[in-house]
Amino acid sequence: MKALVLYSGGLDSMLAMKLLTNQGIEVIALHINIGFGVKEDNYDTLKRRASIAGATLEVIDVRDEYLQKILFSPKYGYGKQFNPCIDCHGFMFTVAKALLPRYGASFIATGEVVGQRPMSQNKDALRLVKKIANDLDEDLILRPLCALVMEETKPEREGWVDRSKLLGFNGRGRNAQLSLAKEWGWEDYPTPAGGCLLTDVQFSIRLRDCVTHETFDKEDIEVLKNGRHFRLPDGAKLVVGRNEKENDIIDSLNNPKFDLLHVKEEMNAPSSLLSKNASSADEALACRIVLTFTKAFPDQNYALCIGEKLFQSSPFKTKEDTKKYLI
Repeated sequence: MKALVLYSGGLDSMLAMKLLTNQGIEVIALHINIGFGVKEDNYDTLKRRASIAGATLEVIDVRDEYLQKILFSPKYGYGKQFNPCIDCHGFMFTVAKALLPRYGASFIATGEVVGQRPMSQNKDALRLVKKIANDLDEDLILRPLCALVMEETKPEREGWVDRSKLLGFNGRGRNAQLSLAKEWGWEDYPTPAGGCLLTDVQFSIRLRDCVTHETFDKEDIEVLKNGRHFRLPDGAKLVVGRNEKENDIIDSLNNPKFDLLHVKEEMNAPSSLLSKNASSADEALACRIVLTFTKAFPDQNYALCIGEKLFQSSPFKTKEDTKKYLI
């Protein structure tokens, strides 16, 4: 027997996979990449943690389809931030169902716990997700962590899964999950505070600002995840790295909407991006802002380049002077 488990990279989905592999079920950890997972998620980390639960990892990139069909026009609306959770979950199950034949799997499982999120994981919402995924009749979606407080599913009725070895977690508390991880000797798993960036207040503010000023593409997601973000008076976007890791990411991005902005002097300046269509005034202001996040002296000029263009500029006196442009 083989199952596809929707794998966010979080502890709940790891536990769900382990409950199935403990029953001798072959599990494929299906990570559906919509682009908005936490920044720390990467292939090696996802693969390692899936292996801890006894599963093999498969990653499916659906970013283009997600942007076109779900993010900006959710049928069931948003949560508190820019998170179309019900539409998103239904979309993921639809993707997973279509992949069952490819992997020779018989059913789908997830680490969801009823009641954990009051809006998107109550019983009515979970049934609605099954409807969106056209799974009401086939009944192939199993939730091992809370199965005992849910109706039996086909995998349980058919004996593919032993229902007595599943769990009845319910509600928002995390102690039961953490205790189970400790019982199994797990130490390598993300903190419960992680999750989808679309539920994050600051990220949602950046996303709303972005879609207000320009067309949004999947390449913009990684830009939004990194750096300080500034919206300049004539409409240009400036992104300034906050640490060495973000600087490396910013340097590696190949987004056609932006030019790299570099300080030419050796002063450990942050890596920065500026909109290609920036006005001369915004270019000059961007140079001043970037220099302000270095050890540059306000009464001196320094050389910078934006793409192939050279500039001379000086910083603001304090970082407080930059805050009015901060998104």
